[in-house]
Amino acid sequence: MDLKQLEYFVRVAELGSFTRASIALDIAQPALSRQVRLLEVELRQNLLIRNGRGAVPTEAGKLLLDHARGILHQVAAAREDMRTRRGEAAGHVSIGLPPSLSRLMTVPLVQAFRSQLPNAQLTLTEGFSLQMNENLRLGHLDLAVLYNPAPSPDLEATILRTEELALISNRPEVAPGVAPALAASESISLREVLALPLILPSRPNAFRLLMDGEAVTLGCPLHVAMEVDGLNAILSLVREGLGHAVLPAYTLAGFSDPMRLSLRRIHSPQLMSQLSLVRSSRRPVTETQRRACDMVRAVVEQAIQPLP
Repeated sequence: MDLKQLEYFVRVAELGSFTRASIALDIAQPALSRQVRLLEVELRQNLLIRNGRGAVPTEAGKLLLDHARGILHQVAAAREDMRTRRGEAAGHVSIGLPPSLSRLMTVPLVQAFRSQLPNAQLTLTEGFSLQMNENLRLGHLDLAVLYNPAPSPDLEATILRTEELALISNRPEVAPGVAPALAASESISLREVLALPLILPSRPNAFRLLMDGEAVTLGCPLHVAMEVDGLNAILSLVREGLGHAVLPAYTLAGFSDPMRLSLRRIHSPQLMSQLSLVRSSRRPVTETQRRACDMVRAVVEQAIQPLP
């Protein structure tokens, strides 16, 4: 198998079209089709179903797609390590961030990356845990910051910190000049929290799964007023008094109107969530990715302040 043929096949399979792939690869479509067909002839199997709407992988094509992505990733990692050995810290790193941390981490992470790896490329993607898990497995992401990642032989996780969740409610009356309520001066039991009308993300969000599990443990029903998959949307609804949220305290730091919100600690028990840095255990780690891991750890320590 030729590496170029594998690259062409992967691009067609991912874009679902020979036309789009030829544009992305800057190659004439007949030449692209010929190379993919030569790969099929060599393997004695049809890899793509061609139709008027584009091209989709066959079962054999799906199997080869997983192998081809891994092969191309390893080749790219080898080239990158060779450049690093020559003193050229280059290459590309793609990192996934959860919405609750994206605002806090994006700017300092980009600044650190430009300062320490000026010749490398960085791609930042915001997404939920389930989506980022799949993107790590497929090789679309090199690293991801995830809450409570499920153990998997395909993934390697390093705990960055353990975070306390708090109850976030609205403050309808705020005097002029009052500072944002970023300190949790009062507390509330988890049993009381579960009885409140809560605005929660839908499953399989990590915070939602944590709440579901604790409700089962306490034997209390979970009062879900509405499900909303968007951090700013949740906080905006809480601000208007339409429900309460259970999130890390630092999520208020990125909200446009935190003065209208208050925090309360949760006790009996506390709600603790683990924040981890996750990478694929099936793919080699480049020097650029190792340095990016160090940057992520440093930025998390600086950007996230514990609950007072």
